[in-house]
Amino acid sequence: MSSGAGFPINDLLRRRLQTGLVVVTLTLSVASTLFLLLFSGRVGVGLSASFGVFTLGLTSVFGQFLLFIGILVFLVGVILTSFIVQLMMVQRTRDFGLIKAAGCPNSLVGGYFMVELLIVTGVSCVLGLGGGFLGDFVASYVVFGGYVLGAWGFAPVVFFSFFGLAVFFGLQPILKATKMTAFEALSDVNYYGLVFEGGKKTLARSVLSWRMASRSMVRRISSVARIVILLSVVFVLLTISVAGGIIAMDTTVQWVEKTSGTGTVGVAFGDMGRQYERLLTRFRGMPLGDDFDYADMNLGLPSVVAQQLGDVLGVVGVDSRLVLYMDVSEVSNYTALNGVRTVIGSQREGVSLIVGLEPQNMGGNFSSKGQSLSAEGPLEAVIGDSIAQTMYYRDNAKEIWMSDPLQQSIRIKNEVFKIVGVCIDPINNGYVTYVPRETLMNVTGLSQPNLLLVTLEDSVNRPEVIAQMRALVKALDSELEVFDLEPVMAANEAFLGASWQTIMFIPLFSLASAAVCLVSYMMLVVDEQRQEFGVLRAVGARPIIIVKSAMFESAIVLLSSMGIGLSFGVIITLMILMTDPLVSVSTIVLIGGWLGSALGVMFLVSLYPAVRLSKMSILKLGS
Repeated sequence: MSSGAGFPINDLLRRRLQTGLVVVTLTLSVASTLFLLLFSGRVGVGLSASFGVFTLGLTSVFGQFLLFIGILVFLVGVILTSFIVQLMMVQRTRDFGLIKAAGCPNSLVGGYFMVELLIVTGVSCVLGLGGGFLGDFVASYVVFGGYVLGAWGFAPVVFFSFFGLAVFFGLQPILKATKMTAFEALSDVNYYGLVFEGGKKTLARSVLSWRMASRSMVRRISSVARIVILLSVVFVLLTISVAGGIIAMDTTVQWVEKTSGTGTVGVAFGDMGRQYERLLTRFRGMPLGDDFDYADMNLGLPSVVAQQLGDVLGVVGVDSRLVLYMDVSEVSNYTALNGVRTVIGSQREGVSLIVGLEPQNMGGNFSSKGQSLSAEGPLEAVIGDSIAQTMYYRDNAKEIWMSDPLQQSIRIKNEVFKIVGVCIDPINNGYVTYVPRETLMNVTGLSQPNLLLVTLEDSVNRPEVIAQMRALVKALDSELEVFDLEPVMAANEAFLGASWQTIMFIPLFSLASAAVCLVSYMMLVVDEQRQEFGVLRAVGARPIIIVKSAMFESAIVLLSSMGIGLSFGVIITLMILMTDPLVSVSTIVLIGGWLGSALGVMFLVSLYPAVRLSKMSILKLGS
């Protein structure tokens, strides 16, 4: 390799720490963006959505969060890229002046630094793609239990987007440097980003570290403003993802618990029981299997089974249900809008799991919007959120200008049921309709339920009671089985929680990138004051003064950024949260702990350049 071709490589290797910080920052920015796009597709949101995971109502909630987080992740990536690349190339300005003073033409010097920019950007983008795919691989196994290659077509889009941004922002200081004289390029104003050079004034001994930090910040007000803007956006992102994510996770898990119940035990004939378990696992994207005849008369349960189970010690409720799979259709309604009779909805059709139950014996309040079934309303229905969003939505393309399930009805065979509520239900992934059992029996001609859901007291010895129930039902009919549904429901809740936790993990890439940027900024800060620190050390100041000065400046930057970011983050979080969010004292403490930990870690990491410089000898500091 010729010396000309090897100069960019040697220059990058000579500045290993600075080069490494730039590569890490760009890599994390690319990785976080690609990972977000891939993961959003896996939960049914975005251009690469793979439906079948979560109910459509939960997918909508995820979509809101991922939209805001996606915008902020990309915005953070743009700001990070512009800041770190400009910082890297500006720090080459002095080298530019030295080479120019030695007689090297502008075009050749500019070519050297352009090659450096392309090498760093190319390596970082390639590593970022690898990191994004690796994160998606790990998240897929943790959340979904397996890996299928996602929408890899996003990779070149992300690569060229960040590559173009880095080159665009990196070219600006290079072109600016080519117009400078050698003297201007060697000036501290251009190298350190100072607003003015000024002279080295003697500082009063009182509050010396504070005075040094404040003067340093005033001298580079432009760089301080950029790092504060960057960190503010990062803290907005962190607030939304952590605070909003924790609250949304607790709220949506409560929604699922409300419809599924906790600690439920199913009793049915073997095939029906196993089919019901499969219906619950559809929430996690599991296949439902072959067609199943829910209306099989042989699946009917005698009333004596429910009666005897109700007498078992530890049983607090027995919910007899008739579960069917049937065609349903939307029933429109009318309203007066500005004095004009306007149609609400249309006559759309679909297929739904129909669950007939006794409203007075149901295990919980199914409705997350509207109300639950009442014992006095035989022609009432509560529909799942997936049914609501596939059959009861406004569709301008079909000239359906208004649609509201709570103002409409649903038709099952020849009977029309008034919709009184919408629920978030994992069973059949939200494609479910609840109606009174007796009315459903009259509609279908069936006379017996095919499923019993038994609720146990929280304090009972669960395995012992389930064993007693198994012995009892086997004595009544050898083909009856008892199914403990708690593991399936717990797996659904864990899957939902893991998905939210993965979303909360996404900003860690941006947080790490911001921390690296802050370290790069603090390296420039302490390096600019290097000779001043050397003079202070020579007249007896202790090495700790370097660290104290950095602590003051880092604290000012971080606290001001967190104040701005937290304020906007809370406002946006309240705007995008679902109705009736679940917020407890422990949730607030947990959110505060996460945000405080992030602030503390960034503060400690930012002190590394000062600690490193404080260990140098006085002679090296003054050189």
